Amino acid sequence: MQKIQANPSTLALRCFMGMLKPGWFVAFWLWVSPGLTLAQQAPDAFMQQLATEVLDVVRKDPALKAGDLQKIGALLDTKFKPYINFQRMTASAVGPAWRQATPEQQKQLQDEFRLLLMRSYSGALAQIKDNSQIVVKPVRANSNDIEVVVRSEIPGGPEPIPIEYRLERTTEGTPPWRIYNFNILGIWLVDNYRTQFAQEINAKGIDGLIASLSERNKANNRK
Repeated sequence: MQKIQANPSTLALRCFMGMLKPGWFVAFWLWVSPGLTLAQQAPDAFMQQLATEVLDVVRKDPALKAGDLQKIGALLDTKFKPYINFQRMTASAVGPAWRQATPEQQKQLQDEFRLLLMRSYSGALAQIKDNSQIVVKPVRANSNDIEVVVRSEIPGGPEPIPIEYRLERTTEGTPPWRIYNFNILGIWLVDNYRTQFAQEINAKGIDGLIASLSERNKANNRK
């Protein structure tokens, strides 16, 4: 079975994560996942509130900080899900082949991609510290904008680490925004995976991609 190989962009992303001081990477990733009911807010205020409250949740839960995958999965299902458009992220990463996939294949792809993301960042949970923080920059957006980019910085080190998120306005209004992509070290996560997934689909088709993701996730669980 052909394995999804890490390209230079992926390696750069991994190197960047390895350089982060305690709490930096987790602060940027977990701020999107609180169990909150937020009123309509500007996207920057929305994200800043999430960042503040989710860090408090993680600090108080030893199992999350220890990287317990079952607990992290529950966190994703109960708290991440309302704030991240996993279907859009998966569809965009898979590319045009998503429209050719059956509903069952789409579900499998979304489940495996979600697990891949969950497992990728679980090890960083133990790095949460009391002083972990993230600073959201003001967003210049019109009240009728349906998509925006929110820029932030993670303080520490010689220079702050810039992080960007792409948000879409929800039609139901609660939550007011959902994340569908993010950029770290100049690498948009969904775009990066799209290149890898396209190679796998061209070689083995949709089922081949599902099988490769499943095998990768099983291998990660054995580590």
